[in-house]
This record gives sequence, C-alpha cells and structure tokens, in this order.
Amino acid sequence: MPGLAAYTSPPFPKVLPAMKAKIHPEYVVCKVSCACGNTFETHSTKSAIKLDICAACHPFFTGSQKFVDTAGRVDKFRRRYAKSDDQKS
Repeated sequence: MPGLAAYTSPPFPKVLPAMKAKIHPEYVVCKVSCACGNTFETHSTKSAIKLDICAACHPFFTGSQKFVDTAGRVDKFRRRYAKSDDQKS
C-alpha cells in the first residue's frame, strides 16, 4: 500500500538511553492518614499524606449518603419563587 510508511513509527532502538542521574525524586514508603482515622501505606515521593476523605469514609464507597442542605437552599428557593408568583397575580 503506497504511503503506509508515513503512518508507521520507526522501530525502537535496541538499547534505550540511560536515565539522567540525580534528577529523579526519591520514591519512598508513604503513610497515608485520613480524617476518619483510617491509615494505610503506599509508595510516593512524599513520606506522609493527610486526607480529608478516603475510600473507607466516602459515601460513594460506603453506601451511606448524607444530605447536606446548606442554609436550607430548597426552602429558600421555594420562598423566593412563591413571592414572585404572588406578585404576578
């Protein structure tokens, strides 16, 4: 098929060049702690990570759901549009 060479990439070199020395961060064991008290270990460039929410306490993973109605937004919406309906009539 003519023109196929334009769509294929050249083969990889047999010997890959070595990575540059002293520019990569240190990859260490990391202790992750959540606000709910759950802790676990993983690997990262940081030695410790603090989370606000994790898989152990997130509603999507636990199946429990909290409804947060900040400042009664639904009630506030209904009051606002109830007043506008009264003014129209």
